[in-house]
Formats: sequence, structure tokens, C-alpha cells
Amino acid sequence: MNDTPILLVDSYAQIYRGFHAVRYLSTPDGVPTNAVFAMTKFLLKLHREHPSQNGAFVFDKGKPAFRMELAPDYKANRPPMPDELKVQIPVIRELVRAFGWSLIEHEGYEADDLIASLAKTFPQNQIFIFSGDKDISQIIDSRVSMLVPNPAGDVAKRGIEEVKEKFGIAPGQIADYLALVGDTADNIPGVPGVGPKTAAALLNQFGSAENMFAHLDEVKRDTLRKKLEDAKDRFATNLKLVRLDDVPPEGTVWTLDSVRRTEPDFAAIRAIAKKMSLKSILKEIDAIAGPEPPEPENDLFAFAESAPEPEPEKASDSMTQMDLF
Repeated sequence: MNDTPILLVDSYAQIYRGFHAVRYLSTPDGVPTNAVFAMTKFLLKLHREHPSQNGAFVFDKGKPAFRMELAPDYKANRPPMPDELKVQIPVIRELVRAFGWSLIEHEGYEADDLIASLAKTFPQNQIFIFSGDKDISQIIDSRVSMLVPNPAGDVAKRGIEEVKEKFGIAPGQIADYLALVGDTADNIPGVPGVGPKTAAALLNQFGSAENMFAHLDEVKRDTLRKKLEDAKDRFATNLKLVRLDDVPPEGTVWTLDSVRRTEPDFAAIRAIAKKMSLKSILKEIDAIAGPEPPEPENDLFAFAESAPEPEPEKASDSMTQMDLF
């Protein structure tokens, strides 16, 4: 196995996490900056603790066509992105690139599918996936693991044993499990009467849902057997919705260069921090990259001091507690 690990970040999951963790932060003229601030803290921590880490920030782009065809109401229960977050997305994308990370997206693909495809593309590398999405648990194996953040700012590694402990089944059974219990976050209704414990028990008994449906006569409870019989079609659709698509988009070829990190552009990072009035971020950049070179005295566009930045101490502290690897 290649000794160079690859980090894949579920970008929008991390963006939303920071958006909700840091509130009421904006420039003097009212432009929201809380998500930018949180993402910059995350990127700075990655740089300080893992300066040579390769990887990519993976983004959703557009609607997943094949899932929408299967279920037009897929994720229909999710509210639209708040306007105060939407205006920060272009700045966050600039930041990711300025820190030297690859930004990977493809029209009509969800980040989970692209992450699964990238993990499969590099079979010789250890893969770390920064996400709390339970769907990704289905691709965990001896070299692929998750880094799951929690509200306290800590990060827990989720490997094969952790999946078994959390769900009561192996990673290879997660897709069947999700198809049985459903996923309210994605507006996927499960099989009526089948909750997490029942689903895990069935999969432990039969090994797979395919084998279970082939031997329904061995399901002891009559009412459960009838519900499973009536839900065959629903289960088949659910399985197509929850199973990650690990085939690269047509015409896409990923190489190690696709996930190779370059040196951060601290001049660009400073410019963004100044534009967004993030004074405490500027201090952190100085601590890492050294003070900014003085500007010529005749520079008509010298940076003017902006109003003091509110200090979201609790959110900032939680960001610094994360131990990624």
C-alpha cells in the first residue's frame, strides 16, 4: 500500500457545519462571514497539522439525474440554501483553492458518489473521508475510513469495527440496511415496520437483503414477513437510491495529480481575510507564514483598518480541538 494517505472532504457538509456553529458574524457593511470564518479555521488547522496532506474538497453540483428519475421527490424535504450562506460559497471556493487543495465536482453528481469513485480509483492509498454522512459507511474497508466530526469539535475515526459497533452490521451491509430503514434526511421512506434493530437482525440472520427476500419463508414473524413481501419494489428502488455510484463520470480520469495539494497562496488568503474583515484570521496567517511584507508608502490602495471583528470564542475553540488523524 502507498504510504501517502489521501483526504477527501465532503465540502457542503463541512460548510453547513461551520455555518451553524458560528453565528452572527459579518463585515462592517453587513456581508455574512460566519461560514467563511469557520472554513478558514478548518483549512488553517489542516495546514498546521498536516502541511503535506494530499486530497480534495468534493462538492455536489446540480441534481443527481438518475436518482431524480427513480424518485422525483428525492431530497424534496430539504429547505433551500439560506441566502446568507449562498453569498459565501464563492469565497469559500476561492479559499479552498488558495490553500492549495483540489476542488472536485461534476454536473449531476453528489459529493458522496464522487468520493466513492475517488476512493476506488486509488486502491494503493489509504483514504480518509471527512464526513458524518452515514451513506459513506458503506465503502469503509481495511484502507478506507471516515473522520466523523461532532458538535463538540472532536473527530472520531470510523473504520470497520466502529461501523459494526454503531449499526450492528458490517460496512458491506450498510446499503441494504439503509434501503430497509429508509433515510428521512433524503426523503426516502423505509419498509414499514422495519427499524434499525429489526434491519440489523435480518441482515445478520440472512447476510444480505437479496438472500433474505429469497428466503422470506424463514422470517418467523408473520406480520414482518408480509410487510417485507409487500415492500419488495419499494426496497429495490431504495437500494438504487442509497447505493453509492463509484463509477467515474463519463470521460473523467483521475490521477494522483487530481488530488495532489500545492503550496498555499498566503497572499490570496490574506486578501480574502481582509475583504471579509477577519482580523483574527490575519493574525493566524502571520503566525504560520510570517508577517505580511510592508506596503510601499505611496500605495494608494493600502488596506484600511476595518471595524473590530466579533469574537465567536466558543465556536473558535471547538474548531481548534479537532484531531483529524
